Amino acid sequence: MIYAVLAAVIFITDMAIKNWVERECTEGEERKIGKGLLLLRKHHNKGAFLNTGDGKSTIVALLSIVLTLAMTVVFLVTFSFRGSRLLKTGLAMLLGGAYSNTYDRIHRRYVVDYVSFPVKNEAVRRIIFNISDFCIMIGALCMVLGST
Repeated sequence: MIYAVLAAVIFITDMAIKNWVERECTEGEERKIGKGLLLLRKHHNKGAFLNTGDGKSTIVALLSIVLTLAMTVVFLVTFSFRGSRLLKTGLAMLLGGAYSNTYDRIHRRYVVDYVSFPVKNEAVRRIIFNISDFCIMIGALCMVLGST
């Protein structure tokens, strides 16, 4: 049960931030947050990670739905087994992020990204994330570590 709550908290938190960014920020605007440790930047990602598949939003959305449903099945099956809390935590984090981004792809036709790092390397500085992206990456890492 706690794992489903974790996934729901990730989904709700990210959606609340995305809705706020959509209302309060303009595309291209940049705000320093956390004493300049992060940049708040509104971006509509019409593809997948790093705009891969940009211009093919229907295919990206369908693939996102299929992968999210597959991970949901894995998540549900995993709970019939005793074992790794790290694996289950990773699955919950991955699913919370996947549901948020998939919801965006279905309802908005793009994913709202909003945070980047103020580094000197321009290629890294241009990458814009959302909380779901971080949860998907951290969740995948937890799954790998928890499955060993």
